[in-house]
Amino acid sequence: MMKLPRRTFLHLAAGAAALPAVSRIAGAQSYPTRPITIVVPFPAGGPTDVIGRLLAEHMKTSLGQPVITENVSGAAGSIGVGRVARAAPDGYTLCVGQWGTHVVNGAIYALPYDVLKDFDPILLISSNPVMIVAKKTMPAEDLKGLIAWLKANPDKASQGTPGVGGAGHIVGAFFQSVTGTRFQFVPYRGSAPALQDLVAGQIDLMFDNPITPLPHVRAGSIKAYAVTGKRRLATAPNIPTADEAGLSGFYASNWFALFSAAGTPKNVISKLNGAVMSALADPAIRRKFTDLGHEIFPHEQQTPDALGAFQKAEIEKWWPILKAANIKGE
Repeated sequence: MMKLPRRTFLHLAAGAAALPAVSRIAGAQSYPTRPITIVVPFPAGGPTDVIGRLLAEHMKTSLGQPVITENVSGAAGSIGVGRVARAAPDGYTLCVGQWGTHVVNGAIYALPYDVLKDFDPILLISSNPVMIVAKKTMPAEDLKGLIAWLKANPDKASQGTPGVGGAGHIVGAFFQSVTGTRFQFVPYRGSAPALQDLVAGQIDLMFDNPITPLPHVRAGSIKAYAVTGKRRLATAPNIPTADEAGLSGFYASNWFALFSAAGTPKNVISKLNGAVMSALADPAIRRKFTDLGHEIFPHEQQTPDALGAFQKAEIEKWWPILKAANIKGE
């Protein structure tokens, strides 16, 4: 057997050990070389799915590879999100996350991953506020009047929610804590059946994604008091913000963002960020987001660092509210 000088042996051994790192760097530099999967952690047809498909269609052109959306639903989004947390950090498996999956779930479920540490932020996509609505026969004519009526009638009103731990439930608990009101929560299997009961006058209140109650507001079958964003909705400019209606600083929005597994190379994150920014600058896509009641985040907030800071701030705001309300995932 040929003996190698020690210096030559060490040099060859070091070179062999460096091969995986070199191949990773080369792979990242040529990214993407194969199809990319965007995991949507909810069923087809919902808002998260629509957003994922709108982005995928545009991203495949700018990245030069197929971008496939895959619905992996269950356990309030944690099954699909968990799959991305365990994926190779190479930019080929991404996740459309949102306020529920990347803030709320971390406080109300025992998850097999960390909502902050196990993901790399790519970009903030859009947000939509919650609309505060009530049955048609509610005596109050505005938000101040509603709060006064609820205070005068503690525990008499009922709020329909799309399930325990859903956005409507959490925003309702936040509303109670801010206004000092008390009312009952009635869980439903989604917004649609709850809204049917609101229209029928079986329940008194809802805090819901605007796109669901808005047709009933326009038809005059329910009342709308406010939206919980900082600006009025482009699709419903006559409905005031909570600020304008007298409940200053009452903000609650379901936001959407793109994440990859922690450890994804920076230049891969940068390419993905550029592809999504390009999609969000497209006028046709912007119109579709407006039609959905969504507001695309400003250009300066469309950075990985901005998403990381935003998610941390949301956790600091909402986790104490969730824990104080003793909301547990089902």
